[in-house]
Amino acid sequence: MYNMGLSLHSWSAVAVLVMIFINLFVVMSAIDLKKYKRAHALYWWPLEITVLGSLIFTGIVMMAAKHLHFTIENIVMIVLAVVLIVLEAKRVKALKYLSTKKEHALAAYKPFARTILQVEFVLVVLMSLWMWFL
Repeated sequence: MYNMGLSLHSWSAVAVLVMIFINLFVVMSAIDLKKYKRAHALYWWPLEITVLGSLIFTGIVMMAAKHLHFTIENIVMIVLAVVLIVLEAKRVKALKYLSTKKEHALAAYKPFARTILQVEFVLVVLMSLWMWFL
């Protein structure tokens, strides 16, 4: 059971990386702000939060299986989860208040979103590599 939980947690981490990469691709290839905002609100945001939630949930289950022994790795993973949630909230908030009437609003949003997604990707990759080499 514990091995299955670790496997699910690992696959959830891979799914988070894939979601971040897909989001980065979609943001960079977006042309129409109105269509992008609609697609993000209906499809990408719920799917992304579900995948991140599965990663956090499997991590919590694994901590409970270890009888809540906090190690430095667990603390770093908790901090990383909070950082990912905050970064995503900032990115979505910026998108929410982006005016579809402004001519270059999407062009101004793209570098901000790209930076946040790249930071998220690097953080998850570094954490995954740390756990893989541990």
